[in-house]
Amino acid sequence: MRILVTGGAGFIGSAVVRGAIAQGHEVINLDALTYAANLENLTPIADSPAYLFEQVDIRNRDELDRVFAEHKPNAVMHLAAESHVDRSIDGPADFIETNITGTFNMLEAARAYWTKQGKPEGFRFHHISTDEVYGSLGDTGLFTEDTPYDPRSPYSASKASSDHLVRAWNETYGMPVVLTNCSNNYGPFHFPEKLIPVIIINALHGQPIPVYGKGENVRDWLYVEDHVEALLAVVERGAVGRSYNVGGNNERRNIDLVRTICAILDELRPGDDPYDKLITFVTDRPGHDMRYAIDASRIEAELGWKPSVSVEEGLRKTVEWYLANEKWWRPLWEAGAGKRLGTKG
Repeated sequence: MRILVTGGAGFIGSAVVRGAIAQGHEVINLDALTYAANLENLTPIADSPAYLFEQVDIRNRDELDRVFAEHKPNAVMHLAAESHVDRSIDGPADFIETNITGTFNMLEAARAYWTKQGKPEGFRFHHISTDEVYGSLGDTGLFTEDTPYDPRSPYSASKASSDHLVRAWNETYGMPVVLTNCSNNYGPFHFPEKLIPVIIINALHGQPIPVYGKGENVRDWLYVEDHVEALLAVVERGAVGRSYNVGGNNERRNIDLVRTICAILDELRPGDDPYDKLITFVTDRPGHDMRYAIDASRIEAELGWKPSVSVEEGLRKTVEWYLANEKWWRPLWEAGAGKRLGTKG
């Protein structure tokens, strides 16, 4: 396939680009190169004849039309989005403009192109979203594809809106779309303001490891390369109009996750004291959802995908990568990427 990947210089997007090329696809990477994008994420495939880069903002409709006309993709994987919940609390405007208006622009550019091409049946618009659109779970239960939407943050509300737009373009215009909603991703090249990189890098610097509230919030952790396998399965074989939840089957309380990472660091880069002594509980984030957990039985039953990396294995791989790739994360960290936002009031 010739796939147009939006946000392909970001964390998940760059993993998709690397994975798609490894599977023999051609990729056009469209990215505005905002703060969380990094072309160094794509160094392993940058010289591949199957790879092209376009620095384009999805809010620029004219440029999107040009990219479709020039490169003629037969699939779109739409990952470009503002994604950090803390940032959405402090500055929601960018989330509305990029995640909602940007998705609208992508849908309209894709629809115009698809129509001009004669509405080929094989075309796919794959919208990649989050489990946060479903809101918060109690102690039991799982999010299914039929769970009602109940977003609680500006970020999740903007993603819920974009999901609804994609479904509407399928119902109204017949656009061949597929959707996925994933649990929390982690792994190599994760931008250093996110939880797991913050834990690792703060620990290495002997700085406090901030944990919201009492650390009792639960997330389902999905190793990014597992996620890529799921996304490629959906864009290749997913049923038109269908949504698929993608989870790691790895629920952990935040405090347990932090302690696991500290124990791995104690083994791989021992310090004078155990790293868990650096754990510091901080004021909780506004509207902090208590628990997310994914029922991924649909994608397993229909497409044969299931996660292969346990959270213990994935965390070890991730810690090892950060220890071996300080050259990648240090400039970002020193530029302020590790600063946690969302609690300014």
